[in-house]
Amino acid sequence: MARKEKPKKKSKARRIFRALASAVFFLFMVGLITGVAVGGFLYTSTSRVAASKVPEIDLYELKDNTNQTTIVYATDKNGKQVEYARLHGEINREWIEIDTLRAEPEAINQITGKPYICDAYVALEDKRFYDHKGVDWRRLAGVVKNDFTQGASTITQQLIKNYTGENGVTVVRKYREIRTALNMETNFDKDTILESYLNTLYLGRGCYGIKTGAKKYFGKGIEELNLAECAALAAITKAPNTFDPMRGSEHAKNNRERQLWCMTEMLQQGMITQAQYDEAKAYKLIFTNSEDYEAKDDAVPIAQQEEINNPYVDYIIETVAADLMKAHGYTRTEAIKKVYNGGLKIYSAVDIDIQEVLEDVYRRRVTFSGLTGTKENPINSAMTIMDYEGRVVAIVGQAGKKTDNRTLNRAFQSWRPPGSTIKPLSVYGPAIEKNLITWSTLIKNEAFAYAGEMWPKNVDGTLGSGAMETVQYAVQESRNTIAARVVYNLMMFKPTYEALSENFGFAKLDPVRDAGSLAGLSLGGLTNGFSTLEECSAYATFGNGGTYYSPYCYTRVTDHKDQPVLELNQVKKKAFSEDTAKIMNEMLQTTNLSYYANKSHANLSRFKRFGKTGTTNDNKDRWFAGGTPHYVASVWFGYDIPKDLGSMTNPSAMIWTEVFNRIHKNLDPSKKFPTTSKAVQKTYCKYTGSLAGDSCSSTGTGWYRTTNLPKTCSGNCAPAPSTSFVENIPGFLEQFWPRRTNPPQAEPENPTSYVTQE
Repeated sequence: MARKEKPKKKSKARRIFRALASAVFFLFMVGLITGVAVGGFLYTSTSRVAASKVPEIDLYELKDNTNQTTIVYATDKNGKQVEYARLHGEINREWIEIDTLRAEPEAINQITGKPYICDAYVALEDKRFYDHKGVDWRRLAGVVKNDFTQGASTITQQLIKNYTGENGVTVVRKYREIRTALNMETNFDKDTILESYLNTLYLGRGCYGIKTGAKKYFGKGIEELNLAECAALAAITKAPNTFDPMRGSEHAKNNRERQLWCMTEMLQQGMITQAQYDEAKAYKLIFTNSEDYEAKDDAVPIAQQEEINNPYVDYIIETVAADLMKAHGYTRTEAIKKVYNGGLKIYSAVDIDIQEVLEDVYRRRVTFSGLTGTKENPINSAMTIMDYEGRVVAIVGQAGKKTDNRTLNRAFQSWRPPGSTIKPLSVYGPAIEKNLITWSTLIKNEAFAYAGEMWPKNVDGTLGSGAMETVQYAVQESRNTIAARVVYNLMMFKPTYEALSENFGFAKLDPVRDAGSLAGLSLGGLTNGFSTLEECSAYATFGNGGTYYSPYCYTRVTDHKDQPVLELNQVKKKAFSEDTAKIMNEMLQTTNLSYYANKSHANLSRFKRFGKTGTTNDNKDRWFAGGTPHYVASVWFGYDIPKDLGSMTNPSAMIWTEVFNRIHKNLDPSKKFPTTSKAVQKTYCKYTGSLAGDSCSSTGTGWYRTTNLPKTCSGNCAPAPSTSFVENIPGFLEQFWPRRTNPPQAEPENPTSYVTQE
């Protein structure tokens, strides 16, 4: 009997099934092997990284290099160091150590023995923080079930996100985060991790870390916050915009709900008692924008600080940055970043009260006679006030309200020709020092032939009366003719220029054009000129016995660990002898300063004061420099783009008078300028300039160096002739200081275009 054959169709289907089954089995095995291999690799890699003693993120390095807020301190009227300003750019952060918090009994939870702020964050963000090894696997399992759409990050993992800035919801990122968290827990203890977390988390309003957050929201130190306040601060972290209690009622409500949730967790986790919970729940939170908030006397609440720095702070920023570049070799960009984000402590020289007075006068344009100029070319002014040893107590570089940070500060960043305020510095002081003139030396008040014309003119527009006048009277009346004659006939160009360049800190003197300019050296028509900061420090020599001190705005700078970064490096040198300084001080007291005062300036009238006005050619700049036994100042007034100010009472002198009247209200009027036995007061003959004899009919009183007393008048005196020894200078002087009989190449063809009027 023949065997039946199987259907071919059925045999073919079986072969296909077998092939598919084999393929599926093969793929399954490949996947299994691959999965085991990958899993094994990941496990091995994770285990190796987790166990490694080399931290993937060095928390100690993080602490040292994290951007931190720079604090500027000032000394208040009670001699106490107080916070004056905070510099932080976009990141406001101050590092606080847990050990520092532990040292404050009020900050410690007696149940747990830990600071309240630490308990609040652990209860709210990671209740098994002290038990897990960086990853809470129980919470993570729930996250995996939900495809990583819900959070389960531990405090350790959140710290890593704060450090890396990575916050994407991906498996790869989560794996890297887990691996790094395990490594971090291997290398650092819980306190170090928690401390780093508390100092890097973001709390809104530019605040990074709990210390700046406490100041921003409560105006307190973090160690001063109670349980309720700690819970409210911790509540902000999840979503700073949503839970910011100062943004409005809805946000305050959100914060309140999360604050209560935080305290509930603390209660359930045994961190606090029911009584503590109830007390904290009933506590009324007062934020820095609350109506009943009262700022502490010894600190500036961050929420109430202006975002715009005052002019003195801008001065500090620029000065510290420049000094960092010199001392540490930073680029300017690096130096500015260090100032804003280096966690520096800058101990400033500002006098808080004087700075406020100065800002008020300038903000409201007091004594400006309503003058503002135009938007395109405003009338502006600048003023620097110092003590007599270089301390800059106040500075302002613009009129009106300050609207931005680090704008042009004309007090130390602008240079303008100083007009007649240069004369005591370049002409009369140096000439007295060299024994070329005395208080009563007679010099003709008359222009002379120079550069093809009779030059210069006096403030009254004339070429001088031709009368013989004493040096003191020339200073009093600001005679251009006499100042120019002293330089041209006695001092000569080179010694005059050297008196400016070597004795003081003038940065913009031109060694070619200014050194050869009679108009510049004698009348202040310099190529660039002075800043008020420079002139103020130069004028201080007339009130301190002749010593030049370079100006300073800080005494020291430290890092966040209080290690020195910058120390005061001040230039100190003798510009004039004590006797010359005394004589110039007395001479500058004879100028008519009372002209700029009125009955409302009674405070200032109690003090001795010296000063000198200055007006540049075509009335483009007005200056005043002078002081009392307490302070010295320099003031500039003019258009930003030089322009004729017209005929007006010197506004710089009026500003000086107004400001000094205010700041001298409670100062000691018995304080005197320094004196010296090397300068004496003598009676002189007005006709001859010699010391008065017994029969001299017209006399005055002046101050003289004991080493350069004039001879005594014989008594056969009469009105001075039209010539003086100045016009008959001994020829031997020219051997040492050749005078210019022809104008130097750098001198303008028409010198009057550069000449000052006063």
